[in-house]
Formats: sequence, structure tokens, C-alpha cells
Amino acid sequence: MSEELQELQEHAEHARHNPSLAPVSLTMAVLAVLVATVSLLGHRTSTEEVILQNKVTDQWGYYQAKNIRRHSDEQFADLAAVIATKDAEATAKLGEKYKAEAERYRDEQKELDAKARELEQEADLAHRKTDRFDLGEVFLEIALVVTSITLLSGRRLFWYFGLLMGTAGVLAAASALMIH
Repeated sequence: MSEELQELQEHAEHARHNPSLAPVSLTMAVLAVLVATVSLLGHRTSTEEVILQNKVTDQWGYYQAKNIRRHSDEQFADLAAVIATKDAEATAKLGEKYKAEAERYRDEQKELDAKARELEQEADLAHRKTDRFDLGEVFLEIALVVTSITLLSGRRLFWYFGLLMGTAGVLAAASALMIH
């Protein structure tokens, strides 16, 4: 970022000698601020996406742990139903206990599944926002570079094209805020 500021300072010095280029220098300063802002928003959204993805992974891991416990309880209940023991009543009671546990895990899994899917949707939303901020940052960077060519060449066409690219960058970044 300090290189960009130093470059802007050099362009401002150049524009001081040619007052007709002052709007170009001002445009470059505004573009630099916009690049920094969109970049920051993109990084924050990307971090949010990573955190959400970790939560999704944790939630599915928890779901799988409940699935394993449920499966083990079902196996024990099935085994208790078929083996002969000295105390058939106690074995049947134990089998019922494990069937009830398995059913509880099944109910808990439904909640965990719903929560994991909800978190997946949030992570996907953050991913789409990150993509928009990244696209906006690219357009703004291009706008900054193209606009700086105006100072070197003195041709206003580059400034107009830079304004166009800057507008595209702002619109791309702003579209991230519209995603729900």
C-alpha cells in the first residue's frame, strides 16, 4: 500500500506542473481509497467465509459422531434381542434402553442436519460476496493503473476509460451488499 501512496505523491507532483491534470490526480486518489476499502471488505468477507466453513465442518463432524453412536446403540439393541441369557427380562430392558438412546440420537441428528445445512448456506453467501468484492477490487486496480497512464501520456481517453473501469469496480463491489 505504501508503494501506491508514493506513486500517487509522484503523480501529484507531476500534476502540479500541469494544472489541467489535477482532476486526474484527484481521481487517482479517490480510486486508491476505494481500492483500499473494497480490499478490506473483501478480506473481511473472506475471513467470515472461512470461519463459517469451519463451523459447517464441525457441525457435520458432530452429526457423524451422533450417527456412529446411534448405529452402535442399534447394534447393541439388536444383539440383546437375539442372544440367550439367564435373565431375559434384564436383557430385554437393556435392549429397550439402547433403542431409546438410538431414537434420541436420530432426533438430534435431524436438528444437526438442519443446522449444518443452514451454515452451508451462510458460507455460500459469504463466498459469493467475497467473489464480488474481489471483482470490484480488480476493476478498481485496473482503473487506477489506466488513469495513471493519463499523467504519463497526457491523453484524456485513458482518464475516461479509468473512470469507466472505476465505476464498474464500485458497482461490482456494491453488488456484494445486495446479495442475501
